[in-house]
Amino acid sequence: MTELLTKETFLKKVFNFEDNKEWKFEGDKPCIIDFYADWCGPCKMVAPILEELSEEYKDKVDIYKVDTEAEAELSAAFGIKSIPSMLFCPSNEQPQMAQGALPKHNLEEIIKDVLKVEK
Repeated sequence: MTELLTKETFLKKVFNFEDNKEWKFEGDKPCIIDFYADWCGPCKMVAPILEELSEEYKDKVDIYKVDTEAEAELSAAFGIKSIPSMLFCPSNEQPQMAQGALPKHNLEEIIKDVLKVEK
């Protein structure tokens, strides 16, 4: 299951941008953060794919969602201008952002290449 993050849970589970200027990943395994809104059509197309991936990579990758309407400060901190936007956070490297409704095979490639996780 994907997990909805608030600013408070984001600071604990992903990156405490209030305390750290440089990227410091707080998670124990790589993650994907989906920045979305309920009114966004492409976001609704990606949602079931992310649910599938959360099952397929259950103990290997955390998949989080951030509602850009409810968490405007969090969205602004990452410069989210269009949605869906996804932040891919490997365990020991810099995160990478992708924009748009990516198909499942593209997301699987990014999980393999950026997050360094195999199924």
